Amino acid sequence: MSFSDPIGDMLTRIRNGQKARKTTITSPASSLRENVLEVLKQEGYIRGYAREKVSEGIDQIKIELKYYENQPVIRSIDRVSKPGRRVYAKIKDLKPINNGLGVVVLSTPKGVLSDGQARELNVGGEILCNVF
Repeated sequence: MSFSDPIGDMLTRIRNGQKARKTTITSPASSLRENVLEVLKQEGYIRGYAREKVSEGIDQIKIELKYYENQPVIRSIDRVSKPGRRVYAKIKDLKPINNGLGVVVLSTPKGVLSDGQARELNVGGEILCNVF
């Protein structure tokens, strides 16, 4: 199945899974999706993820959602850069999300990074999503 926005699809699956109080969800596998999930895991927004083989040549990612006191850890997860409108930012132009409580996920020349990691490496890039 072909998607025009695979990252947006994955973020919507996470959003819908948390509204339905699911513990795990699945998404088609790709290396970019895994890189975004790695940032979310490092920042503590999901428990983890694992790549599973469905059939020959088809993989999927099983994502373990995280809850705290029966409430989803992710309050909002929004796609910023879309296929129809790409959004790029220099590191000095990045503004903190909710006074620094949220995270901006960036695709940079050094890989997919959170805004904190990008500030340490002094590198900007495409803003993939905002998470709070």
